[in-house]
Amino acid sequence: MIGRMAERVIAACDGASKGNPGPAGWAWVIADGAELPDRWEAGALGTATNNVAELTALERLLAAVDPDVPMEIRMDSQYAMKAVTTWLPGWKRKGWRTSSGSPVANKDLVVRIDELLTGRSVEFRYVPAHQVDGDRLNDFADRAASRAAIVQETAGSAYGSPEPPAAPDTVRSGGKGRSSGGTKTKAGTPTRTAAGTRTASASTRTLNAKFPGRCRCGQAYAAGEPIAKNAEGWGHPACRTAAAE
Repeated sequence: MIGRMAERVIAACDGASKGNPGPAGWAWVIADGAELPDRWEAGALGTATNNVAELTALERLLAAVDPDVPMEIRMDSQYAMKAVTTWLPGWKRKGWRTSSGSPVANKDLVVRIDELLTGRSVEFRYVPAHQVDGDRLNDFADRAASRAAIVQETAGSAYGSPEPPAAPDTVRSGGKGRSSGGTKTKAGTPTRTAAGTRTASASTRTLNAKFPGRCRCGQAYAAGEPIAKNAEGWGHPACRTAAAE
């Protein structure tokens, strides 16, 4: 476990699934004093969804850092951040059911992350993926997770692994891109600290809802909230499907 070596740890984590579900991997990276990638780890998940990969990456990062160390965690997954900040309190009140009465997906991972977050100072920061001159930590974690998903092997600084290359199925056009193997959501910036949760807005490829509605995940969205088209209509950007992409 990474102990107290600085007043605040800046880190990023990411997950990847080549097929969603398909071969999946996770990765986290911790910055040095210049906010450049320093220590990192990545691992394979076999066949899993992108949401499982994203949550696993967050769980492994939190488990790797001493709980007394304040953290800033950079992510490009709205689903993972909303799951452990915005949606989690309601799920608990409803006995781990969504507002539609369906069982909460990936409950074990969400519960574990909630336990790891309890009592510690953590701020989540949304960073757009695949941007020219974008966040270097997020880009590193993205590449490491994609590599782990493809080769299904453990890697990291502790193993003497080289810096992960760009995934062969990553397309970058005009400074933006996406992996053709699976979907990831890149909108919204929920943040959680020891004092509670706050939300900022930053969306890509979304519209603001004119009217309130309900997403396919069972959670409602309000008028003005960013939404995206999925195979079953409109809903949270985190819940759009591969078909809609």
